[in-house]
Amino acid sequence: MAIEDNPISRVRYGEELKRRREFAGLTQEELSQRVVMARTHIAHIEAGRRRPDVEDARRLDRELGGDGFFERFLPTLDGRKVAEHFAEALEFEGKATVIKEYAPSLVPGLLQTKRYAYEVLGTGYPRQSDEDRDKLVTTRLDRAGILSNFHARGLLPPG
Repeated sequence: MAIEDNPISRVRYGEELKRRREFAGLTQEELSQRVVMARTHIAHIEAGRRRPDVEDARRLDRELGGDGFFERFLPTLDGRKVAEHFAEALEFEGKATVIKEYAPSLVPGLLQTKRYAYEVLGTGYPRQSDEDRDKLVTTRLDRAGILSNFHARGLLPPG
């Protein structure tokens, strides 16, 4: 039974992680070494700024004796395609008549091919599971469909 990925659920999840880490007598650095995660990632989870992936949650459960707590209550997107904090941007993107982006070292998401997106989304830390990466690639390619609307309205050159 996962909880919805929203700021309040991430903060509560982080508070529980901090409570259990401190009860175990561990610093963030000590926990990071035991669960093979960056200390800063643990700090972000505890502060409610990030949500761990499933593998992170499983390692936290094993180390802190969570009996599956961290995996069961992992904040998820609950069937939504994008996280709550991106929903407004997605809405504006759909209404846009012009999108400008400066990306000198990365092809913008809307222009990425499936293979390119798969590689880009596989380079982050912590590493995404193949299933999660496939979902992210599908979402990214679905978003690229907005360019068809630009073509249909004559706002992009053919091609």
